[in-house]
Amino acid sequence: MSEWIEAELSLLGRPLIDVRAPIEFAAGALPGAVNLPLMDDAERREVGIRYKQAGQASAVDLGNELVSGERREARLAAWERAISDHPESVLYCFRGGMRSKISQQWLAARGHPLPRIRGGWKAMRNRLIEALEAHSAAPLLLIAGLTGCAKTALVNELASGVDLEGHARHKGSAFGQHPLVGPSQIDFEHGLALDLMRLPRARVVEDESQRIGRLAIPATFWQAMKAAPCIRVEMPLEWRLEQIRKDYIDDLRALYRRDYGDHLGELLFRKQLSGALRRLGKRLGSERLGRLVAAQQRAFDAHRDGVGSVAHEAWLAPLLQEYYDPMYRHQIDNQPRPTLHVGDWESCLEVARQWERDHAG
Repeated sequence: MSEWIEAELSLLGRPLIDVRAPIEFAAGALPGAVNLPLMDDAERREVGIRYKQAGQASAVDLGNELVSGERREARLAAWERAISDHPESVLYCFRGGMRSKISQQWLAARGHPLPRIRGGWKAMRNRLIEALEAHSAAPLLLIAGLTGCAKTALVNELASGVDLEGHARHKGSAFGQHPLVGPSQIDFEHGLALDLMRLPRARVVEDESQRIGRLAIPATFWQAMKAAPCIRVEMPLEWRLEQIRKDYIDDLRALYRRDYGDHLGELLFRKQLSGALRRLGKRLGSERLGRLVAAQQRAFDAHRDGVGSVAHEAWLAPLLQEYYDPMYRHQIDNQPRPTLHVGDWESCLEVARQWERDHAG
């Protein structure tokens, strides 16, 4: 088997073993890779210090000293288990250098010859970013509308829909944080690149600001979004409140309870919503914030006592009418864009489907 395999996007269909340290993997990995490090974070730090002080040879010696005996056997055993399940696995480190080479040599000595990626993670990331930029030029349509118009649901009804909030694991607003930690910026970009590569030529996305929570939409795709036409969903307040209660109350509460149990999940659910509301304090003003906080606390108590999530409309409705809706309408007035259609959810879905058909070539 060849020592090297070229950094091509087709590798993303194969099992990948990332031998970088966990801290590097958490900052951004290749899609689908499993982290089975040659060195843990502390060992990597020590070797890095030695490299700066005494050069590569001394750093390699220290690495061999740190990862020896039982530690070496444990790491080899982890790699062998992964290879047993996926014999076609490929190794990579940051640049295809010493760490993947050492891992490759150890495995070969045990009868497991695996290739490593030439250029490593860095080369593969470059390929992904190139693909993201190339595919950002495809025809693009935005789904716009006031908060609660189920824009994400509409995007997900479409064959060419790209769920940016799903990739970010965040619903975009101050209240949109997911109970589980979202992806890193790098992983967000990689996931978006894969989605664009897999989908038909046309793309449909929700109208977003450039930041979704703590993540930023990549610059090239964001520029394409700014130039794209839109269709705008308009639905009555009562309909929107029902959608918001489902997304931001019922579904969010269920996620917290599923992941953390009933008691802690309820506490964390309340903490997220109350914290999100208080973070809007400067924009809402102290009098309005106090009124909404009091209404929110009453809703929490009523929800706990079995009234259901409808009690939350006492603070959600004024928050929409007094804050989110005026802010959005101001954006429409000051940042006009080509608008192909304005209508209810069903009519916008049909227009979007027709747009898909027209741009499928």
